[in-house]
Amino acid sequence: MNRPAPPTGVTPPQAFELGDGTQIDLSPLARTLCEHYYTLYPDDLERYGPAGQAWCDHDSRYLLAWALQDARGGTVDCVAQVKWLGRVLAGRGFPVQRLARHVELTAEVLRTSGLGDLGNRAAERMSAGSQSLSVLLPSGAAPA
Repeated sequence: MNRPAPPTGVTPPQAFELGDGTQIDLSPLARTLCEHYYTLYPDDLERYGPAGQAWCDHDSRYLLAWALQDARGGTVDCVAQVKWLGRVLAGRGFPVQRLARHVELTAEVLRTSGLGDLGNRAAERMSAGSQSLSVLLPSGAAPA
């Protein structure tokens, strides 16, 4: 089996800054998100190994930051970013159904993050991102 290489290049966001300057560490949220993902898809641990876990953390941090930036002021269109990520991962053979579920899990984590209205708005944008991936799903397929 050909496993992916670990992420390289630009480091994903480590924190998100609230309007009052408070820094929200994205690490615990990304960790929770990956735990939920691997609970649903334990076979990915075997398939992708440690590099897959690193990619899960990497992509989760971006998903969280995109949603929060979108909800805070629209400086990022997280739906467009999710679609872009979907096209990239589909091109690499990653099941888009699993990405759609991961994006919906991101919404669930944001809803329960303790970030109040910002977390809820970010969750709504992530849910829209998950739905936007339907154009990449095989005909008649639903998110896994």
